Amino acid sequence: MKSDLHKVLHPLAGRPMLLHLLASVAALRPAAVVVVVGSQREQVEEVVSDQARVVVQDPQLGTAHAVAQAKNALADFAGTVLILYGDVPLVETATLARMVAALTDEVVAVVLGFRPDNAAAYGRVLADETGRIDKMVEYKDASAAERAVGLCNSGLMAVRARDLWPLLARVGNDNTAGEYYLPDIIELARGDGRFSQVVETTADEVAGVNSRAELATVEAAWQDRKRAEMMAAGVTLQDPATVWFAHDTEIARDVTIEPSVFFGSGVTIGSGSIVRAFSHIEGASIASNAEIGPFARLRPGAELGERVKVGNFVEIKKTRMGQGAKANHLSYLGDADIGANANIGAGTITCNYDGFLKYRTTIGDGAFIGSNSALVAPVAVGSGAIVAAGSTIVRDVASDALALARAEQTEKPGWAARFRAKMALRKQQLKDRS
Repeated sequence: MKSDLHKVLHPLAGRPMLLHLLASVAALRPAAVVVVVGSQREQVEEVVSDQARVVVQDPQLGTAHAVAQAKNALADFAGTVLILYGDVPLVETATLARMVAALTDEVVAVVLGFRPDNAAAYGRVLADETGRIDKMVEYKDASAAERAVGLCNSGLMAVRARDLWPLLARVGNDNTAGEYYLPDIIELARGDGRFSQVVETTADEVAGVNSRAELATVEAAWQDRKRAEMMAAGVTLQDPATVWFAHDTEIARDVTIEPSVFFGSGVTIGSGSIVRAFSHIEGASIASNAEIGPFARLRPGAELGERVKVGNFVEIKKTRMGQGAKANHLSYLGDADIGANANIGAGTITCNYDGFLKYRTTIGDGAFIGSNSALVAPVAVGSGAIVAAGSTIVRDVASDALALARAEQTEKPGWAARFRAKMALRKQQLKDRS
């Protein structure tokens, strides 16, 4: 990855790859989760310490050696062990459940296989028409005939604990790389007269990430899947390929999303709302029948009530807007509480930061804030109050009051004509001198 960040922590849809995988596992309600770490392990430990036991592989001597490091952590466990890879983040819970279900009394291990368009350097799975495995071989150790086989090994397996540990203890490293290969347990079991089974899935689901380009490919696959799920659930995407979701985006039915909208983490949208083009939304809660954008930015802590309207080039952060409130143009609303049916005029800002601390602004129900107003927090505008356009408000405004905080307008009759004549003469004099 050419990165200071551990590979499995690179984000996919706003969440580290490894956490996508652990979420799929969690849905199976596992008895235990063990994460085997090697280099840069401190980064991984910090992220997973609250949901998995971490064990260390040092040195790193291959996949079988890595799995063996989990033996002590699972010493009292007698059930099925799923072996997964942190850089294969898209595998679904249903697929993991199929692997577990295929592990019958007659089957010693289940391997998840796939058929990519280009098998490249993947290890191959040689199996009969029933899925019974005859042989598994790493690409570098495969013959030309074996490399011609299209069924590949994803590396994911399901094995009973009572079979796994004895088989791992017998794995050797007599191969080109001098490593201990996990697939060797299949051949060892076959030599004992026991067989293993392959379960197949799509290549997209078991795509691995070893580069920035592969991460982008996996991201695209995840986004395509999410877009399909959203539309199937009743969300309209006018141009699906241009809408990007986060792992936890929640959108109700009958919501319309226009082109080129980006969702960061922590967004929920109620039914009947519309998000117009080129809006950026993260950490925001939007109630039903709201209208957002175009070119709106909702930042974390934005809470918008029913029928709220947020228009073009409006930015909202840590602000609650009550039912029917409007901010239609060119405003910044930060650290504010805005009442129901309040109207925020174009160019309004809440001045929430003094260079050291943040302060809140409160705007009451039905208040009207005129265009180009600055509300210097902490300040409150009462219900039904009107703030005249161009005002800078530094003190609280009572309910139903009119607040004007701008210089008095004065007028000098004929001044503009005299000024133009004076300046024209001066300009001509300068020209004559040159």
